[in-house]
Amino acid sequence: MESLAKRRHDQGSSREEDGFGVQPRRVANLAMVPNLQQSSTSLCRSKRPQCLFSSCEKQENLSSWIPDNIKKKECIYFVESSKLSDAGKVVCECGYPREKHLEEATWPHTFQGQEWDPKKHVREMPTDAFGDIVFMGLGQKAGKYVRLSQDTPSSLIYQLMTQQWGLDAPNLLISVTGGAKDFNMKPRLKSVFRRGLLKVAQTSGAWVITGGSHTGVMKQVGEAVRQLSGSFCEREVVTIGIATWGALHNRESLIHPMGGFPAEYIMDEGGQGHLTCLDSNHSHFILVDDGTHGRYGVEIPLRTNLEKFISQQTKERGGVAIKIPIVCVVLEGGPGTLNTIYNAITNGTPCVVVEGSGRVADVIAQVAGLPISEITISLIQQKLSMFFQGMFETFTETKIVEWTKKIQDIVRRRQLLTVFREGKDGQQDVDVAILQALLKASRSLNHFGHENWDHQLKLAVAWNRVDIAQSEIFTNERQWKPSELYPMMVAALITNKPEFVKLFLENGVQLKEFVSQATLFYLYQNLEPTCVFHYKLDKVLAGEPERLDPSVLLQHVAQVLRELLGDSTQPLYSRPHSSNRQRLLPVPSVKISVRRVSRQSLYKRSSGQATFTIDPVRDLLIWAIVQNRRELAEIIWAQSQDCIAAALACSKILKELSKEEEDTDSLEEMLALAEEYEQRAIGVFTECYRKDEERAQKLLVRVSEAWGRTTCLQLALEAKDMKFVSHGGVQAYLTEVWWGQLGVDNGLWRVVLCMLFFPLLYAGLVSFRNRRQQAEGGLARVRAFFSAPVVVFHMNILSYFAFLCLFAYVLMVDFQPQPSGCECLIYLWLFSLVCEELRQLPRKWRRFAGGELRRMTHSPACPCSCPQLFYDPDGSGLRKAVLVYFSDFWNKLDVCAILLFIAGLTCRLVPSLLYTGRIILSLDFTMFCLRLMHIFTISKTLGPKIIIVKRMMKDVFFFLFLLAVWVVSFGVAKQAILIHNERRVEWIFRGAVYHSYLTIFGQLPTYIDGVNFRPDQCSPNGTDPYKPKCPEIDQARQEPVFPEWLTVLLLCLYLLFANILLLNLLIAMFNYTFQQVQEHTDQIWKFQRHDLIEEYQGRPPAPPPFILLSHLHLFIKRVVLKIPAKRHKQFKNKLEKNEEAALLSWEIYLKENYLQEQQLQQKQRPEQKIQDVSDKVDTMVRLLETARLKQSGAVEQRLASLEEQVAQTATALHWIVKALRDSGFGSEEGVPTLAPQKASVGRDPELDSGSKAEDPGDTYHVNARHLLYPSCSVLRFPVPNEKVPWETEFLVYNPPFYTADRKDKDLVDPVGDALEPLSRISYNAVDGPLDRRSFHGVYAVRDGLPLNPMGRTGLRGRGDLSYFGPNHTLQPVLTRWRRSLDGAICRKNVKKMLEVLVVKSGPSEHWMLPGGSREPGEMLPRKLKQVLRREFWSSFESLLTQGMEVYKGYMDDPRNTDNAWIETVAVSIHFPDQSDVELKRLNSHLHSCDEGMAIRWQVVDERISLCDNHKVILQKVAALFGAYY
Repeated sequence: MESLAKRRHDQGSSREEDGFGVQPRRVANLAMVPNLQQSSTSLCRSKRPQCLFSSCEKQENLSSWIPDNIKKKECIYFVESSKLSDAGKVVCECGYPREKHLEEATWPHTFQGQEWDPKKHVREMPTDAFGDIVFMGLGQKAGKYVRLSQDTPSSLIYQLMTQQWGLDAPNLLISVTGGAKDFNMKPRLKSVFRRGLLKVAQTSGAWVITGGSHTGVMKQVGEAVRQLSGSFCEREVVTIGIATWGALHNRESLIHPMGGFPAEYIMDEGGQGHLTCLDSNHSHFILVDDGTHGRYGVEIPLRTNLEKFISQQTKERGGVAIKIPIVCVVLEGGPGTLNTIYNAITNGTPCVVVEGSGRVADVIAQVAGLPISEITISLIQQKLSMFFQGMFETFTETKIVEWTKKIQDIVRRRQLLTVFREGKDGQQDVDVAILQALLKASRSLNHFGHENWDHQLKLAVAWNRVDIAQSEIFTNERQWKPSELYPMMVAALITNKPEFVKLFLENGVQLKEFVSQATLFYLYQNLEPTCVFHYKLDKVLAGEPERLDPSVLLQHVAQVLRELLGDSTQPLYSRPHSSNRQRLLPVPSVKISVRRVSRQSLYKRSSGQATFTIDPVRDLLIWAIVQNRRELAEIIWAQSQDCIAAALACSKILKELSKEEEDTDSLEEMLALAEEYEQRAIGVFTECYRKDEERAQKLLVRVSEAWGRTTCLQLALEAKDMKFVSHGGVQAYLTEVWWGQLGVDNGLWRVVLCMLFFPLLYAGLVSFRNRRQQAEGGLARVRAFFSAPVVVFHMNILSYFAFLCLFAYVLMVDFQPQPSGCECLIYLWLFSLVCEELRQLPRKWRRFAGGELRRMTHSPACPCSCPQLFYDPDGSGLRKAVLVYFSDFWNKLDVCAILLFIAGLTCRLVPSLLYTGRIILSLDFTMFCLRLMHIFTISKTLGPKIIIVKRMMKDVFFFLFLLAVWVVSFGVAKQAILIHNERRVEWIFRGAVYHSYLTIFGQLPTYIDGVNFRPDQCSPNGTDPYKPKCPEIDQARQEPVFPEWLTVLLLCLYLLFANILLLNLLIAMFNYTFQQVQEHTDQIWKFQRHDLIEEYQGRPPAPPPFILLSHLHLFIKRVVLKIPAKRHKQFKNKLEKNEEAALLSWEIYLKENYLQEQQLQQKQRPEQKIQDVSDKVDTMVRLLETARLKQSGAVEQRLASLEEQVAQTATALHWIVKALRDSGFGSEEGVPTLAPQKASVGRDPELDSGSKAEDPGDTYHVNARHLLYPSCSVLRFPVPNEKVPWETEFLVYNPPFYTADRKDKDLVDPVGDALEPLSRISYNAVDGPLDRRSFHGVYAVRDGLPLNPMGRTGLRGRGDLSYFGPNHTLQPVLTRWRRSLDGAICRKNVKKMLEVLVVKSGPSEHWMLPGGSREPGEMLPRKLKQVLRREFWSSFESLLTQGMEVYKGYMDDPRNTDNAWIETVAVSIHFPDQSDVELKRLNSHLHSCDEGMAIRWQVVDERISLCDNHKVILQKVAALFGAYY
């Protein structure tokens, strides 16, 4: 996927035992967020994909891509084998019979005289087996498969899986290895393994890789997947089986040259013989082909390389990039599994061994907690006899030695080995063990300080395992700074992981500090491509440049939000200045490693960034809501300040987005979430109203700057949140506004009396809310009374009734050719009504554009002389105002009535059209009467009924459509049957429509059946305009001839459907509407009541026609005198900052009370109680099982302790017997024989608190005994610890001889194992320019070759070293104090921190000290010369002479052999002062002669990425200076 900036460019075994990474995505330009990589989402895509490929198109793509890129292998030379096939046929050396070969492979002259060689006689061809695989009889579950060559590059296979098969890149790679044959597991262990494996695969989005066959551990994984598929699961588990093509049974059914879509595969375990069947529960199969048949293990190298390739890929999401971690899970297994574990541990891959699964897994689990010195050959032999009873006899002594050596190496790296012991030490689930193993392995990596913890946190977020983060990462061991959590917070937000967001908030992240302009910009760049908001924003951004400034993007976001929130709100983000928009320069694409970049720089808020938004929490809440992320929005809303307005705004946004949502499920979720936020607003407002009614009402009409200068009440009205508006507190406030300054307890009859006889005001007939006004008299009381909306309303009612009476009188009594006085009064009256409607239009305009208008008119760019009425902020304000005005039905009715009156008046003034004018005015009178319905919506009795009538009118409209179908069908049929060629249009309409309609009400046609037919009542030829045409008649007999039975039948059917069916349908529709509306009538009435109250609250007190005086007064004030209007505080009140802050704090406090009450109610729900009881029962069962296991473990611990005490007793007895014997007591014959001390069997490392991580006795060289010699394919002879000393007898020791060829042959000892050239070497002496003396004294020389003083290494010769015997090296350690920017020495744990000069060459992952071997007669090492300029060499030699020697002796190097080894002298050169002249000279003369070599000063830390040998030296230097290490 692409970023916003790019939107314009695209709108095991032998089969399974020995087996053992995501392609980087493009990173878009993101100058504002330099340490966050671009995520996979983009604004460039529309809401819905432009084109969805059909399955046929996908098949065509695969059918073309795979044969062009994927190859198989096939034998091209038939050589008859001495062995026969299972069917007794002659086969080739490749294992296939003659008929399975190509024709040219059987030609005798092709490769005559040559032996069969797979490298020469097997060639690659386009694969012929790929596509979809369906297992017959097993639910028709389809998977993907491909046959490919064993030499296929891993990158190509990965491309196939991710691009062609459409797999998402994994967050974790789980390689399951173990026994290839079926084995038995304890039922509980099997259940725990299956549950845990699938849980970690599901929650972390992992790929599970196995051998793919239906046996052994692969079968266990497959059955686990099948068990999961039978239950509900959020995502499918990707299980990839990598198997050998040539060992596959029934593989012929998979061969389809153009692809099998699908290929039908039959599992026939009974007839598979020595072959194997595929497991039906795997989702993908990679079938590795080497051109042979029946040979296992072909897939192992390809699987190993593929897993390594995938683990080297970087997956980036949410701005955080991590390398895909890999873990090896081991069950049971044989020799091949041991090799797999050894290779995995050697490569740094963590392994989880399941104890109790058998064989190799149990052998390793039994000895994993022992010191290395106790893992002896005899112990391993004992374990093998215990767990390999069937095949123990086949183990040779050499094989047992090899097993011992490999197990020692495996156990030595304990940080990579995790043993899962079900039920012990609280271990319950395999998934926790797997993830803990990965975290434990990551702690051992060479990360520095917080970066190691940061890496672990990235893994936990990628796996979506908040439980692991809580238990393993957020501990007392590490104190997190909020800024260190910001990148992970961004990733958790983008990837929708609310639990992590909550965790980060609990650990100090403050949303107000977290949200910066760059962060918000980045979040909107990573919107979900499928959300409606993404689609709307993409349309708005269509004309913008490719590289956007954050303020420009946020401006467009504000534009879309204003469309969603309504025009009553102002843009949430300010419009950028033009000068800012001109500075948008392209920036280079930056991709910075997250591990080595300081995240504080991103979130260090400048003064400009701090003011880009009013409320950062609001911004995050909107970002979550527009993507319909329920849990995330809930967490953020709980942090919000203006929570009632926020909830109502969320409700409005969701309702608007749901109108454009096409997916039904998403639409329902949006509406449900909108209702939920309305309930939250109601809940918090209820809490506020209970505590303080006055302050709660202030919250209703407080102008919220954060939400576009609107109010809670206005947001609720825009969102049509009827439940909120109908809340008692809201209605109480509306009632107060309705009564104005009058008391709400005044009776209506009192108000009417005072309206008619206002002197009664002074008699105290009505009361006022304000005591001061109650006591006052005179004009103030009159003004307060007549300005109350309730009085204005009733005055207008009386005025409107008077208008209608006068209008009726004129129409019926006094309609003269020349307008009378009463008629002229009507014209004046109507003119006042028109003026009032015109006054309301700009008022509605200012209602949604007022905030923008006020801001612009007070700016210097807008002259104040321009009346506000005519200001249009965005060029479409007038059009919007008109649309808003006409959105109200009653406004439409008013306009129609006025226009009709104008039409009638025009006709009335024309003498010839006087009657027409009267008719139009009569119809207009009807419309004015209908207007009374709106007036009475304020009535609690009539209002709901009017609402029901409006709804029923919609039902009538749809009913009339159905009725018209029957009326027209029957009328046309009747007219055509009865009447011949009626040409009068009016009579056609009467016969076809009018008469049919009247028939419904019982007025039947007189001659429908011919009984009442009379010729004098009709016109035979249709010439009489006042009579209908006669029906078809017999002219002679003057009788009808039409088929009466047919017309009667049609009439009956018509009346049946029209009168009975349709009319009853209409009654049912009315009944349904009534019941549906009746339930919510009260809410609807209360909701619509606001509009009427708001209208009369801002209406002039005088009723029409006296309202013209008010209009004239208003015109003079606004236009002539330019006096600005005063804001009505009833519906929009701008509070002072201090008062607003106190009010919001009070609201937050009550919001917390509401949330606590909701949590309490949730706990009290019956469903929750049942769930709690169920959880407690499960916990109790688990504790009981754990107690049973721990009890058995305690017995084992006591036995182990007893064994240890017995061993100590035996040692003491040995000492006593030896002491007595040395003192002359007793004789040799009488000495009792004591059994030697044996290692405890099956010791549990968690129970054995005395066992240490490393064996104190493991002092032999370790690196020099690695089985694989570096830089070549030579394997050492395995040498366990106990066989290292030369004094120890080792009869089977037979190491290979290896001496590497060197280009500088003159500077190295002779090559080969011949002794003649070596006889001239003088060992233990100075041999010419070489010093062959050892720092450890005289070493032995056997058969003309020196022996390593530290013991056996498993390899003879000089290996890759230059000389036999000691190879002397020099390691200068150049250090300085680490200083801060102000020059102060940095400290950690009170100790000073050092920096050391290190170098790295070529592809090496480790840094090294700048030392090494020296040329004969030279003082400086070769490597040091490569990084120092020649002119500084002599100066550095003087520094060396002044340095301090910190170590001299043997180096445990992987290149050491039995006859050649490295000894070194480490010299410390320290620069204590940063102004040291020599230090400055050194820095100035540092350079790299080789482009592949890097130099830097590195902080000294125990996790420094150095070779192990150099770490030991560096630790000594740190101890020398008392520095931190």
